[in-house]
Amino acid sequence: MNDAPPSAETAAVEAVRAQVSALHAELTRNGLVVWTGGNISGRVPGTDLFVIKPSGVDYDDLAPENMIVCTLDGAVVPGSPGSDRAPSSDTAAHAYVYRNMPEVGGVVHTHSTYATAWAARAEPIPCVITAMADEFGGDIPVGPFAIIGDDSIGRGIVATLSGHRSRAVLMQNHGVFTIGRDARDAVKAAVMTEDVARTVHIARQGGPLVPIPQDAIDALFHRYQNVYGQNPEGALS
Repeated sequence: MNDAPPSAETAAVEAVRAQVSALHAELTRNGLVVWTGGNISGRVPGTDLFVIKPSGVDYDDLAPENMIVCTLDGAVVPGSPGSDRAPSSDTAAHAYVYRNMPEVGGVVHTHSTYATAWAARAEPIPCVITAMADEFGGDIPVGPFAIIGDDSIGRGIVATLSGHRSRAVLMQNHGVFTIGRDARDAVKAAVMTEDVARTVHIARQGGPLVPIPQDAIDALFHRYQNVYGQNPEGALS
């Protein structure tokens, strides 16, 4: 019997598996997904690995032990718990983001209703409320149309968000992808994306939107990212 303590890498993997599993409940709690659609992944700190949900599994059946560990090439780690299941169909996209944006520790994908409606029009969400300035530092941009199955979506995410303050992108005719320092941060961005998408949509039904001056957007973003809260961490960069 092997009584050796788990390695640091094993402990890190298990911690991310637990976090990613638990966070999927936030997608259902906030009405961001239906049926088995959507996914969350988290980078394992200090490794070239990330954890992602299995494909087509009911949210009620998700648990740490069936989260899937992948390399940054998107390959399932052989022999790891959950490796007998197929990973999310968006795994290649997540892997591409992690390979090309080393500052990113979490990725989330949803088809949340209001944000996806903007994506269906290939229309950025304009920054017309302070919550958007705080969280996204400006408009939420639209990424290119891409087919699921390879890293095309990932390439679109990286091309759109590199050098952009937004942590969310509306992939044309598809849905929302968000990034964060870790999986929880990316989930927060997904929740906020749907919230502002709904608010701005409703506001536009009543008349023209009133833009926020760029200098005010910059000031709001700086304050929220660097001053607000107990332990501000600064913008993702």
